Amino acid sequence: MFRRRHSEPVPELNTSSTADISFMLLIFFLVTSSMDTDKGLMRQLPPPPDEKQQPLDIKQDHVSVIRLDARDSLSLDGTLLSDTQLTEELMRRIDNDRMQHVLSIEVSRETSYEAYFHLQNAVVRAYMSLRDARARKLCGKPYSRCSADEREDIDHFYPQRISEALPKSEKGGAQ
Repeated sequence: MFRRRHSEPVPELNTSSTADISFMLLIFFLVTSSMDTDKGLMRQLPPPPDEKQQPLDIKQDHVSVIRLDARDSLSLDGTLLSDTQLTEELMRRIDNDRMQHVLSIEVSRETSYEAYFHLQNAVVRAYMSLRDARARKLCGKPYSRCSADEREDIDHFYPQRISEALPKSEKGGAQ
């Protein structure tokens, strides 16, 4: 004889703690994972120009053109240099022509970010070396330990005049 099977209702799953478990897993992965911070160049943009301020006329003799091409070749006024050679040459030029020098940096769009980063470091290193030497001479301590007023005087003695532009061969319309 056949017995009839009783179809009993299947109990439903209790999902009330699913949200709690999901939240705890989310917190666990946020706490245990590492957060990489982006590294970049710390630059402060100059203030907007004063409406009353007249543009400066700069003689071409005082402009040093630094070029970084698509092959990451670094040149200063047409002479190929390494990063350290660039720093040394910039220190010499900036020290000789403190108040009128201008650095014109021309970087190709195809250059690598690493080469651009090395170029910027070389320029900053030149200014920091000159400012540090000046601070040691005037204040008897490194530039990093000078007060804000002392730093302002030293910065005024070695002002940063940097212009960044696309190379003349790459100027044109928007891409």
